[in-house]
Amino acid sequence: MAIMKKYDFKKVMEWLGYILKCPICGYKYNMDQTQVIDSEQDDVFGEAKILIHSDCNKCKSSVMFNIEIRGPEVFSVGMVTDLTGKDSSKFKNRNPISANEIIDLHKGLKKFKGDFVKALTITKNKQ
Repeated sequence: MAIMKKYDFKKVMEWLGYILKCPICGYKYNMDQTQVIDSEQDDVFGEAKILIHSDCNKCKSSVMFNIEIRGPEVFSVGMVTDLTGKDSSKFKNRNPISANEIIDLHKGLKKFKGDFVKALTITKNKQ
């Protein structure tokens, strides 16, 4: 099997800058407001995956795009998010929430009779 050349993600991002538009208002993205959160390549099959986060300069919405390149084909799925670029980077390496964590949360909420704002506010002493 022949080894394919690696993708130059900088060139891929430049190309994406011409085609990506905000799904909310249709404004063309400023690539300075776009960051690669994660990427991977399969040199053998000539495929690449890129996860990017972008903020719209016009309507201020945030979107994450999952882009897959399979040879000459490019697939893109966008999702509106309330995560900032910093949040996206922070959460990408975290483990998914387990079923037991959800059950524990449900049990805790069932018993909870207090003030949510107070309970969820992190004080400097608790950090």
